[in-house]
Amino acid sequence: MNSLAKTLLLTATAAAITFSSIGVASADDWRYRHHHNNDAWVGGAVGLATGLIVGSAIANAPRYDEPRYIDPPYAYDDGPVYAAPPRYYRPAPVRYYQPAPVRVGVEPWTPQWERYCSYRYRSFDPRSGTFIGNDGRSHFCVAN
Repeated sequence: MNSLAKTLLLTATAAAITFSSIGVASADDWRYRHHHNNDAWVGGAVGLATGLIVGSAIANAPRYDEPRYIDPPYAYDDGPVYAAPPRYYRPAPVRYYQPAPVRVGVEPWTPQWERYCSYRYRSFDPRSGTFIGNDGRSHFCVAN
């Protein structure tokens, strides 16, 4: 059932109970009402009706911790969509380049090489020909 319909049904039921109790309580003789204290019954019925109304309102309230499904918006198709024709590219020509000539500066294990590497790198070790780089590893010194 729809939550609005449930709320209306419970409210109508509570109102019927309340009005029927008030009608029965008013129809009696004053002395009978005075001595038997039917006001307690009327008050109980009114309290019950109020509790039903408030309870149904709380029960039908939306919960914020549950995910709610929301319908996605409809996409209306305005007509056919034409795709662009495929493009074909011819491959680029392969070009070959002559390698650059190797420039050999100072040959390793010569006095000039040792002097260059010791000036260039403070951590240069002339016995192994290596130095400690910024990455913490040892590298061979090449003088160009």
